[in-house]
Amino acid sequence: MDPTLEKVYGMTRADIEAAKQHLMVGGGTPGPILVKGKGVRIEDIDGNSYIDCTSQSWAMYLGFANDEIGEVICEQAQNLTHVHQGFNTLSRFYLARKLAELAPDGMDRVSFTVGGGPAVEAAMKVALKNRPGAKEFIALWDAYHGTVFGAASASWIATQASGKFTGQQHFLPVLHTVHRVPNPYCYRCHFGQEPGSCDLMCAEMLRMTIQRSVNGPAAGFILEPIQASGGQIPAPRRYLERVREICDEFGVPLIFDEVQTFCRIGEWFASDYYGVTPDIIVLGKGLGGGLPIAAIIIRDTLEGFSLKAEELHTFANNSLSQVAAIKQIEVIERDNVLENTRRTGAYLAEGLRELQEEFPEMGDVRAVGLHIGVEYVEDPETKEPAFEKCIRIREEGMRLGAIFGLAGPRKNVLKIKPPLIVTREEADEILDILRQAMQKVLR
Repeated sequence: MDPTLEKVYGMTRADIEAAKQHLMVGGGTPGPILVKGKGVRIEDIDGNSYIDCTSQSWAMYLGFANDEIGEVICEQAQNLTHVHQGFNTLSRFYLARKLAELAPDGMDRVSFTVGGGPAVEAAMKVALKNRPGAKEFIALWDAYHGTVFGAASASWIATQASGKFTGQQHFLPVLHTVHRVPNPYCYRCHFGQEPGSCDLMCAEMLRMTIQRSVNGPAAGFILEPIQASGGQIPAPRRYLERVREICDEFGVPLIFDEVQTFCRIGEWFASDYYGVTPDIIVLGKGLGGGLPIAAIIIRDTLEGFSLKAEELHTFANNSLSQVAAIKQIEVIERDNVLENTRRTGAYLAEGLRELQEEFPEMGDVRAVGLHIGVEYVEDPETKEPAFEKCIRIREEGMRLGAIFGLAGPRKNVLKIKPPLIVTREEADEILDILRQAMQKVLR
């Protein structure tokens, strides 16, 4: 056991086991007890080191214990930590201006909140405020937007997408009616069509839903440009272009949930990658360099929040998170981290596709930057999902020194999303560990 644990917390292994009875954890996959990290690696209480290909819920863009972020947090803590949302701070002004400068043209107003789920709900509030008479939202099949009531209503966790209802079934009385339309899942097209030559029926279903399914005007269409929990599914560019056209036709606000695509796809925003600009962008997870902060950015043409308690959170003006976010953006710009994300992501994708020749059970490799997923199948012809094998590959990978993720309703999709600073040498380690894990499980 790490001696620091007993020195600081006074906890033996027996203490840890006894303490577990006091803790409630509402989700996630139980893993080792982690004590420290540096760069892309993290250690547990037994001294085992792992390359973290989950970036701890996809949030640690610059890895663990970044010296520069640590310094600005310590410096800020000497002056301010918590400030009420109603009081102004220089760090909040600066971060809002910086995000507005980075955002697509015509999007330059920012509102901060405490996490991704609340930020999704903030986006829903803005959409509702700008759609008088609207009540019902539209989302994609297998979407994930968070567990707070509004966001959960639009997420797969309130459906039987995983084959059963999740814990959200307990909260159905307060969840909202959200209409779901097919996701652009090209590997398993819901309409039996081929990518590139299809008639975008998944997008046309959105149009028909707006016309025939929603009561009154649709409040908004919220989507992840690349579905993460749903299976690392990237939307084709022409799909998003058609979605933008349909939303414009009916005056429906288009909301991009970029909680996981911000920076991770090798561009600041999915708009930069796809050339499609939404009406509202939602940010979270990696925005604060490991500290809790989230935000929305809205189009100039939309009416934003007023001071009438429309969007009020005690910790929405967290100055420690703000300075961490500012420093992270500075480092990303200075060190060309987005270029590394594109370059190393492409290198990993190439390595995975080479492994695919040896292991055809890797039915599909989906990668944009370091937003990477591998879908495992029993047979590449039938595409029967290989749930148990994928879970075992993840377990074996952890034993060998790499933490991989699993998709939400599709436990046959392995997620590979390390910090954006991962090097080519570390990518080789990831590929080698994955190969060993697959050799053990599949052969």
